[in-house]
Amino acid sequence: MPEVIFAGPDGRLEGRYQPSTEKNAPIALVLHPHPQFGGTMNNKIVYDLFYMFQKRNFTTLRFNFRGIGRSQGEFDHGAGELSDAAAALDWVQSLHPDSKSCWVAGYSFGAWIGMQLLMRRPEIEGFISIAPQPNIYDFSFLAPCPSSGLIIHGDQDKVAPQKDVQGLVDKLHSQKGITITQKIMTGANHFFSNDAELLISECSDYLDRRLAGELADPRPKRLR
Repeated sequence: MPEVIFAGPDGRLEGRYQPSTEKNAPIALVLHPHPQFGGTMNNKIVYDLFYMFQKRNFTTLRFNFRGIGRSQGEFDHGAGELSDAAAALDWVQSLHPDSKSCWVAGYSFGAWIGMQLLMRRPEIEGFISIAPQPNIYDFSFLAPCPSSGLIIHGDQDKVAPQKDVQGLVDKLHSQKGITITQKIMTGANHFFSNDAELLISECSDYLDRRLAGELADPRPKRLR
């Protein structure tokens, strides 16, 4: 798994990158939790998501947001981090011009950034949002949400309470043309302390079903 450094909007960004063996394979971008609370691309859940996509022969990238590890810049409360994510996707797409589709997966703060990126990049056809925090971050930009995806969270999450996540899911369920799959993990907290393996298993099952043509409404591709 090559270590990579690529240009971001505020200096260099550090990542880990694994190209697919197939020229036109989809791309997966994995986004880490909050930089000011210990979030890095080496978070275990982020690491496991990376390998989940890689095992399915996606071209896969995870990276450190600005100011983390060898990534330059300073924390920017989400705006700069969204620019970082867009630059990361630009970089991997420049290496794989034949790749026509992309997935984004994010955990906690990374889920918020990932869903904002989803709104801006029509080639993103699926998302996995782990423990999003609508009680802290504004998700009103999802109007409408353009792609089908998975929202997965724990019923013992004190950082992103279940009722707040449920409100976001209910709002997305009312939209036509997409399928939002929700998974509530019994006993799991925000950090999936004893449930990380089951979390990845649930995400893997969802991804496999999507790759088999399930859990998403057939619809015309959005133009880039």
